[in-house]
Amino acid sequence: MELANLSVLLVWGAATALAVALVAFAVDLSRLSGAKVEARDAARGREKVAAAAGAPLVALVSPYGPDTGTGVTAPGPVNRRLAGVGMSVTWLAAAMLLVAIVLRGIAAGRTPWANMYEFALVGTFVAVAVFVGVNSRRDVRFLGAFVAGLGVLFLVLAQTRFFIEATGVQPALQKYWLVIHVGVAICATGIFTVAFVTSVLQLLRDGRDNGSAMLGSHRWGWLDHTPAPTALESLSFRLNSVGFVLWTFTVIGGAIWAEDAWGRYWGWDPKEVWSFIVWVVYAAYLHARTTRGWSGTRAAWFVVAGYACVLFNFTGVNLIFNGKHSYSGL
Repeated sequence: MELANLSVLLVWGAATALAVALVAFAVDLSRLSGAKVEARDAARGREKVAAAAGAPLVALVSPYGPDTGTGVTAPGPVNRRLAGVGMSVTWLAAAMLLVAIVLRGIAAGRTPWANMYEFALVGTFVAVAVFVGVNSRRDVRFLGAFVAGLGVLFLVLAQTRFFIEATGVQPALQKYWLVIHVGVAICATGIFTVAFVTSVLQLLRDGRDNGSAMLGSHRWGWLDHTPAPTALESLSFRLNSVGFVLWTFTVIGGAIWAEDAWGRYWGWDPKEVWSFIVWVVYAAYLHARTTRGWSGTRAAWFVVAGYACVLFNFTGVNLIFNGKHSYSGL
């Protein structure tokens, strides 16, 4: 079997593994929600019995255990085996995707991120790697269903819409800047992806805490097991700060490469313009949060807007506009 075909099979395998992880994480969240509802109902029942008997009310221990002080109730007897399964399968997906990327590069005889298909593969790998890396330092398994879901979406789109055969690249791309400039851009995109998921969860948790009619139902009870909105915002801010530094280098490195390849640092090419727009949005977000006191939902919506620009820069600019950066291969 050719290396390129084996790479494709491994990508499908990684997508399948992420789909399994998505289901495992989702069922785990559902069980947490159900356990909390059962514990609340049982507590109310015991309180009614105690009140009818004239006995003093005592503090009841949640099946989640004591409050951790971070907005998350520590899991007690609730079985988190499925969350462990989800993490294990996510690690497997990351390993399969990494091997697929390496085989793609060997088959093409170059760095494997020169078109939309390869960018999607590597960007998904970085997002998954960031998730499992952060989880090794703190429990962020509540992000698992969403990171895995986006990973499945990106990989399926890559295979069905962006796929091209493994070939060489045009002369303008045969530079070491392909490794540096595009590689750093992909890392920034992967980090922005996880930060986006965190901010979306922040918006959902904040809506539930503030009595949203839709989010207040028991179906959204799993949100009670996620960190408080302030903790989610802090995590998103840290991730976006790292992503912004990498994106800054992406813009600067791109300008240096453009001068070397085309004799000018800036030419208002659509990709250059939208890369700068992404930089401005995230710079405004960081500035507003650190110096203007913007926080809460306003900051979260800023992150959502920034990630929307990132997605358009990856898809819309490559597919709609014609320019010097039209390397989609489609």
